[in-house]
Amino acid sequence: MIKQTTLGSAVETHGIGLHTAVPVHIRLVPAPPDTGYVFRRTDLGGFEIPATVESVAHCGYATTLMRTGVMLSTVEHLLAALRGLGVDNVFIEVDNLEIPIMDGSAEDFAQLIERAGIVEQPLARRALLVREKVSFEQGNRRISVEPADTYQIDCLIDFAHPMIGVQSLSVELNNGAFSRDIAAARTFGFTNEIEALRRANLIRGGSLDNAIVLTPEGMLNETGLRFRDEFVRHKILDIIGDLALLGMPILGKVVAERSGHIMHAGLMSKLLRVRSAWDIVDM
Repeated sequence: MIKQTTLGSAVETHGIGLHTAVPVHIRLVPAPPDTGYVFRRTDLGGFEIPATVESVAHCGYATTLMRTGVMLSTVEHLLAALRGLGVDNVFIEVDNLEIPIMDGSAEDFAQLIERAGIVEQPLARRALLVREKVSFEQGNRRISVEPADTYQIDCLIDFAHPMIGVQSLSVELNNGAFSRDIAAARTFGFTNEIEALRRANLIRGGSLDNAIVLTPEGMLNETGLRFRDEFVRHKILDIIGDLALLGMPILGKVVAERSGHIMHAGLMSKLLRVRSAWDIVDM
């Protein structure tokens, strides 16, 4: 039997919000079995927002959660680190309305979790066992989940840009794969979108320190890429983070083509509605 886990100790860090540019302090705190991931807005008296599919408010350029009007944005990279490293239960204390972007990847969060240590708890870890294939499509964008013995993700992206083009990667989420292959992949954006995003009051905290910024011909960052296919790796990071809102690891294979936050939310909502498609099992 695989047991549930939490952190060995509380750890904290700080940064700025990608879209809001506000300074944010976050603290990860051990939580009892069956807690899952629960955000606490310490600036609002510890108001709790559970990291669940039901809490998703909108998911354009980031995944935003909301409970009774209280919002928390850009949760996906931190949730990816927690799920990717196999942490089941944690309170996340945050003193503003956005999780800090750090360097645009999940690496800082993964290192924070590793510093805290991961400890076993007395109860069995539960998993969402996929029984039948469920798909969600919009035009040429599609994402599905189908039965498999382990948590696997196949992802394909397709951008008409000389540094990206068509990239695909398959990852099995075990044996340190997340830390090794996914955590360091950064978010990316295009210079021709920046003005429109700024006008929409987004990416006010964005910089070359927390994103790969692509010009029509290349990239503005002088540091170069961390992986040859860093772009598809970041998309897998986003899938792991968004699907962490199911509240447990998946025993199934996710296949994504040109997906994004909206597609991930659509798949989760549809999956939960098709009650014959899954069971909750002890691992």
